[in-house]
Amino acid sequence: MKLKWSLLLALGLLLSVFLVACSGDDGDSAEGTGSDDKKEEEPAKEEENVEQVLNFINGDTIPSMDPSMATDEYGFQFLGATMEGLYRLDENAEPVEGIATEHKVSEDGLTWTFTLREDAVWSNGDPVTAHDFVYAWQRAVDPDTGSEYGPYMMGGVIKNATAVNTGDAPVEDLGVKADGDYTLVVELENPVPYFESLTTFGTFLPLNQKFVEEQGDKFATSTDTLLSNGPYKLTDWESTSSSWNLEKNADYWDAETVKLEKMTYEVVKDPQTGVDLYESGTVDRAGLSSDLVDQYSTHEDYVVTPETSVFYLKMNQTRNEALANTNVRAAISRAFDKQALVDQILNNGSLVANGLIPANFTPMPGGGEDFREVSGDLVTYDVEKAKEYWEKGLEELGTDSVELEFLAGDSETAKTMNEYLANQLETNLPGLKVTLKQVPFEQRLDLDTNMDYDIQFSGWGPDYLDPYTFLNLWLTDGGNNKMGYSNPDYDALLEKTTTELAQDNEARYQTFLEAEKMLFEDAAIAPVYQSAMAQLVSPKVKGVYVNPFGPTYEYKWASVGAEE
Repeated sequence: MKLKWSLLLALGLLLSVFLVACSGDDGDSAEGTGSDDKKEEEPAKEEENVEQVLNFINGDTIPSMDPSMATDEYGFQFLGATMEGLYRLDENAEPVEGIATEHKVSEDGLTWTFTLREDAVWSNGDPVTAHDFVYAWQRAVDPDTGSEYGPYMMGGVIKNATAVNTGDAPVEDLGVKADGDYTLVVELENPVPYFESLTTFGTFLPLNQKFVEEQGDKFATSTDTLLSNGPYKLTDWESTSSSWNLEKNADYWDAETVKLEKMTYEVVKDPQTGVDLYESGTVDRAGLSSDLVDQYSTHEDYVVTPETSVFYLKMNQTRNEALANTNVRAAISRAFDKQALVDQILNNGSLVANGLIPANFTPMPGGGEDFREVSGDLVTYDVEKAKEYWEKGLEELGTDSVELEFLAGDSETAKTMNEYLANQLETNLPGLKVTLKQVPFEQRLDLDTNMDYDIQFSGWGPDYLDPYTFLNLWLTDGGNNKMGYSNPDYDALLEKTTTELAQDNEARYQTFLEAEKMLFEDAAIAPVYQSAMAQLVSPKVKGVYVNPFGPTYEYKWASVGAEE
């Protein structure tokens, strides 16, 4: 997801992503987007009679609460708290009962039949039915909706999704049907090994058709134009709000499990401000920038957690002639010291990224080695090689200088990183001038969508547990490509993993290895780091689970315990 476009992203230390689910952009977060320490996951003792309220900070406003339109970490985080799809991820990132209680899969892997519970209702009292899923999924791929994630998540997965989105088939042809009110039948284009986990993602949430159509353009723009069917309700919120609340949804089918009565949120972009609020007891969690890590690393509430989000430089091959040159891109991808960046600027446990698929994300089939270890380092910091590629690129362009605009986030920590990267590039690539364009998260999403940038600091948090969630970002004309990269051979490799190799996982993973190598032979992107998160977390925060994809935090089982 955009970071956490997938993001997402949002960064563990308040850097710009995401985009989250979260789809190839980046976000700022004073709170972070990674996991909390295991001490958060201990259930509160039932006999503890404490107020079930937690107070958090968020790195920016919520761009959208419309499941069809959300693309970023913030949107998917609050959709995940207020809504529920067929399944929900538990503490082990395994799908557990949501609106669906069970499902059956046909022998050829193409037809999934879900049995829905009959006691789930919307917050206006309407029952949640199979028709709500049919409407929501059709809406997500309907070209009139203008969804980015609908065609991205469903194309090539749900039967006829691409044909519907391109206008070649009516929405009624989408492979999702209601067999009565409480049976949902889904037809796939090809067998999809990760489909069950995919149904937990925000784009696949149901929608109450009557309510959505009554609200019209106002749908999902404020508390009054939202419906919930999940553990919490969003209150005191409008699309421009800098503060809002999550309150327990008494109408949720499993409300008895939900212990928290309320969570408050305040937008805070400056990490020092966040820490000050934590120290005063105003908030219960705060992200740390590198200078604050040095100050608080011995604090008893200090927590560092690895994440599966990867950050990189996107290089737009359509807007600037220089970036259409492979040698120029290869030079840029080798011209900045990543180790110094993670050690000195991030200083939070983040890892250097020399590929796209993150470390400790997915093993090779059969419980083999980690994918990242097998694939190895595909592009590393190397000033001499960077200069060689640079000179070749300039010669091919017939120039001795290049000017590039660098699009990135506007938080204080993000600015430090942006300036470092720009300085490294200008220092190590003679004749390069970099102009920084640092803007708020939502504006970056718009600029990315319109491909109105040269270089962009961006990131991706996985949407499901499979390498395809990263590698399909760069398919020709893909919804998250947004940088003009195109290689028919790369496209063909990825297509094989979803068609002829769909039920042969060993062959799929070997093809993924080949595709990742090809991506960096083309110097499509410049990997920077795999994120980790440094935070201060109150000991009273219990039962907050951290997802490896989708919403960063799962609050269904959260509670407030007595401080230790």
